[in-house]
Amino acid sequence: MYIFSQTNFGGKKALVRVDFNVPLDENFTITDDTRMRAALPTIEKILSDGGSVILMSHLGRPKDGPTNKYSLKHLVSHLQKLVGPDYPVLFADDCIGESAIKASNDLKPGEILLLENLRFYKEEEKGDMSFAEKLHQLGDIYVNDAFGTAHRAHASTAIIADFFESDKKMFGLLMEGEVSSAEKVLLKSDKPFTAIIGGAKVSDKILIIENLLNKATDIIIGGGMAYTFWKAQGKIIGNSLCEEDRLPLAAELLEKAKAKGVNIHLPMDSTIADKFSNDATTTNCESYGIPSGWMGLDIGEKARADFRKVILSSKTILWNGPMGVFEMEKFQAGTKAIAEAVAEATQKGAFSLVGGGDSVAAVNQFGFTDKVSYVSTGGGAMLEFFEGKVLPGIAAIKN
Repeated sequence: MYIFSQTNFGGKKALVRVDFNVPLDENFTITDDTRMRAALPTIEKILSDGGSVILMSHLGRPKDGPTNKYSLKHLVSHLQKLVGPDYPVLFADDCIGESAIKASNDLKPGEILLLENLRFYKEEEKGDMSFAEKLHQLGDIYVNDAFGTAHRAHASTAIIADFFESDKKMFGLLMEGEVSSAEKVLLKSDKPFTAIIGGAKVSDKILIIENLLNKATDIIIGGGMAYTFWKAQGKIIGNSLCEEDRLPLAAELLEKAKAKGVNIHLPMDSTIADKFSNDATTTNCESYGIPSGWMGLDIGEKARADFRKVILSSKTILWNGPMGVFEMEKFQAGTKAIAEAVAEATQKGAFSLVGGGDSVAAVNQFGFTDKVSYVSTGGGAMLEFFEGKVLPGIAAIKN
């Protein structure tokens, strides 16, 4: 596999798959450009070598071909601001066909060409071979820098790699960082290895927990899903969130963990509320004895202290999912305490990987982004990686 940082792009046209699926408001203004900024190091390296960059991405889920709402033309002026005036950003009104080929042929070193939305063609998501071949004609070297779509076997994320020689396809810097961080945690973790799994539903995290039972020494379970685990042990959880149909599975996971010698840490206490609202009446109580009419919406003080202790004794940390309804100010303390503990453990030498939309939002919100080892940009892709699945976008380059 060829290493991006060791490749000279001078005089080459690099066809780069990026994840520019960014949120736009009603005036087509980008409300969060994190994904665009994440791709800048890759783009800038190619340009500074004297190469040119052809960017391809999807935006949203267009159902019936080209629509103004999902056009990537809305991203051009912002991308120009990000790369600066030295590197002109051009736009092709199609991603294949004559206009795209002409725009690619006319591209000069130091210029960037942004192609129109790949998903304006149904062939993209179908992983169509001839569509991938048409895309391949636009560049000399293929660079996949879109970890957020690596779990999809789409034409531009996996199939296209077949049309490039092994020395002409590689991961970009963002993808390199994502893959090496994920592999470090899953395949080369120093022990103790603690996985912090939160969020509302056990059903969303079954596969990740099962796979981590073979890797982790400790698994911390927080968020709404913790109450399903408590109820599976016959405990009283009041009106807390519970997936009744997953109770046998939760009990089975606890048994499996015991058999494998993995420590499962559930929150011993909770911040409970009389309604699902920021202006609810709240109090603290044991998580396994919540009275009727009350619900657990965050981990309590004792749980925060217990979890902190486990985290600070860890050498590898994976965090996926919040500890409570952290969007509401009253129920932020648990998630914030976890963020602080992960940052502190990282300072002491642990390797920490944060991934999954809500945990990433939490570290950003609380200002801990630069205090953990790595923050993943790919929610679904990272989840599938930790479930033990082969990601087509990674396999296409590595194989």
